[in-house]
Amino acid sequence: MLPALAAVYRAQLSRARVARIPLLFVATFQSVGIMILMRGVVDGGSEAHAVVAGSSVLVVAFVALNLLAQYFGQLRGDGGLDHYATLPVPPAAVVLGAAAAYASFTVPGTIVTAVVGCGLFGLPLTHLWVLAAVIPLAGAALAGLGAALGLLAPRPELATLLGQMGMSAALLLGVLPAERMPGLLQYARDLLPSTYGVEALARTFRGDPDWGVVLLDLGVCAVVGVVSLTVATWAYRRAAVR
Repeated sequence: MLPALAAVYRAQLSRARVARIPLLFVATFQSVGIMILMRGVVDGGSEAHAVVAGSSVLVVAFVALNLLAQYFGQLRGDGGLDHYATLPVPPAAVVLGAAAAYASFTVPGTIVTAVVGCGLFGLPLTHLWVLAAVIPLAGAALAGLGAALGLLAPRPELATLLGQMGMSAALLLGVLPAERMPGLLQYARDLLPSTYGVEALARTFRGDPDWGVVLLDLGVCAVVGVVSLTVATWAYRRAAVR
């Protein structure tokens, strides 16, 4: 399992380095632009915490959810799964390797977005080290969801649509302060995997963070990540035998 996972990760990293870096710049500029726009209507406090944390995790959502859904949808549509099926590689290694490679590209963009956001809203940089946990855990949850959407969609075009809708949900429900949302949208926000990564990061901007609640949010991210990657692995097996 581990050698196969490492081989898939290196192959996907090499492939994505050329094809996805321009899109990573787009994701970063998009998140920074959203924060600049929100700076005109949000002065500070918990709303600023939500905007900066949501914009930072949005970079992860753009790559790990949107692009991964497109990748697996295209892989299924053009017969690329048949190639993997002929290799002595476990399905879990394919899913985890691709998810890890795509999530790796979110690290610089997420850090840049968080640092710029802290500067725009005057937030402390003291606890930004928590991104070391937020990025992989939120990335795993969103990457598993993106892979599952791409593998379960009957056509590549539908996989692209679902990935973009998922990213739009992360934008709407993750960046906007929760207290300004209608009740129905707040419930929908609780169902979005990235919400708990956003909440964990947002809590660290307070003067005295409640680390117990931060760990709880990260734990929810971890559980959702395991479940979503398990579903993606099942979806891969299902698509590969068809």
